[in-house]
Amino acid sequence: MGLFQKFKEGLLKTHRKLAHEIKRILSASPKLTAEGLEELEGALIAADLGTAMTAQIITAVKFAYETQGRAGFDVCAIARAEVEHSLLSARADLLKQPRGLTVVSIVGVNGTGKTTTAAKLAHLVQSRGQSALLAACDTFRAAAVEQLKNWGERLKVPVIAGAHGADPASVAHDSIAAALARKADYLFIDTAGRLHTKHNLMQELQKVHRVMHKKLPGAPHETLLILDASTGMNALVQAREFHKAVPLTGLIITKLDGTSKGGMVVAIQRELGLPVKFIGLGEKPDDLQPFDPQQFARALFEE
Repeated sequence: MGLFQKFKEGLLKTHRKLAHEIKRILSASPKLTAEGLEELEGALIAADLGTAMTAQIITAVKFAYETQGRAGFDVCAIARAEVEHSLLSARADLLKQPRGLTVVSIVGVNGTGKTTTAAKLAHLVQSRGQSALLAACDTFRAAAVEQLKNWGERLKVPVIAGAHGADPASVAHDSIAAALARKADYLFIDTAGRLHTKHNLMQELQKVHRVMHKKLPGAPHETLLILDASTGMNALVQAREFHKAVPLTGLIITKLDGTSKGGMVVAIQRELGLPVKFIGLGEKPDDLQPFDPQQFARALFEE
């Protein structure tokens, strides 16, 4: 299946809801009225595109209508162009250190798919001919360690783990030592899920990062926040708080295939200026896809 098709299928719920609303609003009147613009604004906000992106699209729609009238006037094409332009400004791939090991910390709240995403990232870099290790730093949830080990066996990626209840910072330290000894290209650190509102848990995450940096200056080189698309604009609050605690370098959006709130990708990138690096469009290892702003905007708005 081609990348655009994956995006299209993954964003089908969001696309259907948006396209249906835009068609309904435009067919209600031969003219673009103030009421129509207000309804259009509501439809864009309902898809979780955020107030800033919605305002940008509405301004572009008004300008196009005032300068060319209804002839050749295509709201979906205008919206697509605005979204694409906004997302392209922050496009980025997974970082790679020029020499030696690149450490990637995977962070987020419970249930966003961190463990699965860490494994899928390891699979992705292996498919590019690079070597990877996984570190099980979610030491308080035995199931998380087992889940990561199962993924490691399935994808043939070595997993570094400590005893149940071990200090996560200690496991992170040992995993860096192991990755350096094996001359690995990447080490993916699966951290425990933590609520952004729990100050003590955020402090623990900061400690894990400090220990990494002490063992390997500059580590972690990437800190990727995993966000569940179905939480919509609540994800923006999570992103803000995690970014305050540990400087984030990018976002990975999971579960896009099961939500009508796909617009939150645009809203979060627009507000925080953080690149969306990957999106999850299913359960298989290959369903984690590098984020492509053009394909995303097309899948969101194009018939």
